[in-house]
Amino acid sequence: MATADLSPLERKYARLGIVLIGPTVLVFCAVIVYPLISAIYLSLFSIYTPTLEGEWVGLSNYAELLAKGEFWSSLWTNIIWTVGTLTLQILFGVGMALILHQNMIFRSLARSLILFPYFVSTVVAVLVWRWLFNDLYGILNHFVMWTGASDMPVDWLGSMPNALLSVILVGAWKYFPFVVIATLARLQTIPDSLYEAAKIDGAGPIARFFDVTLPQLRDVLVVIIMLRAIWDFKEFDLIYLLTGGGPVTSTQTIPLLVYKEAFALNQMGMASAYAVVMMALMLVFMILYIRRTQENEL
Repeated sequence: MATADLSPLERKYARLGIVLIGPTVLVFCAVIVYPLISAIYLSLFSIYTPTLEGEWVGLSNYAELLAKGEFWSSLWTNIIWTVGTLTLQILFGVGMALILHQNMIFRSLARSLILFPYFVSTVVAVLVWRWLFNDLYGILNHFVMWTGASDMPVDWLGSMPNALLSVILVGAWKYFPFVVIATLARLQTIPDSLYEAAKIDGAGPIARFFDVTLPQLRDVLVVIIMLRAIWDFKEFDLIYLLTGGGPVTSTQTIPLLVYKEAFALNQMGMASAYAVVMMALMLVFMILYIRRTQENEL
């Protein structure tokens, strides 16, 4: 409908809509569009971080980036971290959701407590886990030595593959409650008649899970996996606070590499190039997520 065809009242409401949405558009441009354009622009320069001065290098940063072994090793670590922690989140989250869905004593309290890891500050969580992993007085090492599994304390965060496995474990513990929340919400909407029909057909608990529960959870699990993959792929603070990317660069992911280039090596242009490449990789997950949500709406 053309603007001229609108009544005075409709034009008034149209102007009101523009006024109301205007602040949101400005905030969106300030926090997303401008940083994105700036990152792409800076990636075309060789810039010294403290002064933000440099020279035009075009696509040289990207060519150098792709030729670096450090980029590919960080990308591989990033993939291992994302797949590992996401797999544990799904397994722990779905399992815990199935338990909390049953009629049990103190179920409401248990549902509240299970959210604790997700809501606790990352800094606090990392401090607790570093204490648990400590070589001298960590509870985990005391338990390992008490059971006789090892005669010496285990270096959980200072050697490979212990460091990467420890980071994956902490990441899964920190974020699996999100899976619990989403899965539990879906479980509560599954009709009881489906389970009753399965029981009449002679299906046991395991058969009912694979024939009834899992198909009903498929759509929500796909969305959870896509969202958590995006969030886990860009995870910075938890890994940085636990290992700092060490030992050496064994647990260094692309977000940590961006930080290293920008503030340790003072190469803002190269750091921007890494950030743009990481954004392009995450864009794949975002497109899949958007397409999936649109399919569900249809």
